[in-house]
Parts: sequence; structure tokens; C-alpha cells
Amino acid sequence: MRVPPPHVGMPLKGGRADLREIDRWDGGLGWIAYPDERMQRASHALDTDDGVWVIDPVDAPGIDDLLADLGEVTGVALCLDRHKRDAATVARRHDVPVAIPEWMDGVASKLDAPVERFGHELGDSGYRVRRVRDASLPPWQEAALYGPDDTLLVAEAVGTASFFRAGDERLGVHPMLRPIPPRDALGDLTPERVLVGHGEGVFDDATAALRDALGGARRRLPAAYAKMVREMVLG
Repeated sequence: MRVPPPHVGMPLKGGRADLREIDRWDGGLGWIAYPDERMQRASHALDTDDGVWVIDPVDAPGIDDLLADLGEVTGVALCLDRHKRDAATVARRHDVPVAIPEWMDGVASKLDAPVERFGHELGDSGYRVRRVRDASLPPWQEAALYGPDDTLLVAEAVGTASFFRAGDERLGVHPMLRPIPPRDALGDLTPERVLVGHGEGVFDDATAALRDALGGARRRLPAAYAKMVREMVLG
């Protein structure tokens, strides 16, 4: 009897909220609010000298208790133009603004919360900003954050959810970016860990995983697209 893949029957996004902590390290933590969804939307809180920065949050019961373990929230930040998620809700609850890269268009007007802009650094957090993509075709504006503890946070360009990965990849380039992987933006970094907006982070040999993802993106493109089609049909 053929056993269906584990993602079959899972909703693409949403479902039953059941907060699951992921990616905890000395500098913060992550969570997945809806662990049964196929997109595996991940959110993170960075514990910095500037306070706690919440990145691309998906809200769920219990998140405020999780954040309280780190300290006071100083701001919420968006690193992808289409990752509005629950940023405004979380920001209003903590009475802080939503921070957006200064070059990111078309997002501020869609947020029901005060907005501020950041440039080369996220506040005074020590996290430097990398412009991963700023294009109109396809529409895609994305920033990555690289911290003083060699933590790399990438919202969308790479991920660990199933639809990102091909073959034995631990980290994969987004299917739409495989023909043009973001090597210029990310290829010179040597992270201790890679946090992603879809799936759990990579903590073991993270630099090797990143280089493999970027270096093999085009070569493994046929396998990635075939897998994506199979999952769409079976899902």
C-alpha cells in the first residue's frame, strides 16, 4: 500500500493554532503558530542590546508569555513586503511601532499600526540589513538580517519547509528564485545559524548548508519543481 507523504491533508496556511517553540539560542527564539500548515510560517524574537525585536510574527495564544521570557519588546519588524502577517496586531498589543526597511514600498499603508523606517541596521540591535531583493517582476522586496553573533535571518529567499528543498538539501532557495539565487546578497556570509521565515532554522554547519543551497539552486531546479508539482497535486 502506498503511504502518502506527511503533508497530504495539511492546510496550506492556518488551521488550528498550537504554538510550537523552535530555534532557541542565547540571542532569541522562534515559533511556529500553526504547526499543521504546509507553509510552516516561522516567526522570531531577537534578544538584543536594543531590547526584543519581533520579526514577521504570526500571532497565536501564548506568544506574549514566550516573548516575556526574553524581556521587553522594543519593536516589530517586517523583512518581506508580503509578510504583513500579524505584525500590526502584535505591535499594538505591545505599544510599539512596526519597522520597515526604508526602501520597501507599498507596505506601510496596509498596516493598522504606527510605522517607522530602518536603514543599514535594525534600530540599535546590532543586526545589519542586507537587501536580498528589490524587484517589480516578480514583485518582491526582501531584507535579511545578520547579527553580531553570526545569526542570519532570511524571510523568504531560503527556507527549510518542504517546498523549498530538493533532494537532500537541508536549506533550499525559494522555487521562484532558483534561476537567480541571491548569491550576491548572502554568499559572502558565514553564519553560525540560519533562521528562516518558513520552517525551522539550521543550527548545524549552517554556513555549509547556505553555500550548498545557493550553489546548487540552479542545478537542482528540475528536481525542486517536480517535487513542488507533486505536492500541489497530492496536497
